[in-house]
Parts: sequence; C-alpha cells; structure tokens
Amino acid sequence: MTLIEMSVTYRDGAEALRLRIWELKQKRQGQADPEEIFRLTRRIAELEPLLREARELAVVTAHYYERGYHKDEKYCF
Repeated sequence: MTLIEMSVTYRDGAEALRLRIWELKQKRQGQADPEEIFRLTRRIAELEPLLREARELAVVTAHYYERGYHKDEKYCF
C-alpha cells in the first residue's frame, strides 16, 4: 500500500469517526438520564483525538513526498 492509498484510508476513517461523533452528540441531546449523558460525553471525548489524528495522518500521507511540504514534527522520524 502506498502513502497516497493510506491517505484515502485515513480520510475514510476520519469521516466514519466524524459521523459517529455527530450521532453520539445527537443522541446526547435527547437524553434526560445524567448517567447516559456522562457516558455519551465520555465516548465523544475518547473519539475526538482519534478523529484529529486520522485527519492529520491523511494530510501527512497525502503530501509526504511533495517538495516544500512542511511535515508535522509529530509524525516525522
């Protein structure tokens, strides 16, 4: 698998995470039970860093070999 192909995979994964977070937020809005609200909020908080990282990796892998592209130090070896 090439880095370009990986970037598509990361982008697709990010979209799936974004949709799941949106679903959880919608579900949380309709809740009256404080425990369920807490559980949903915690799950959203767990997924948000994964979404951010998937988006970052999609960009890094898509542009990794481009001249002049400033790579995020977080993902450099």
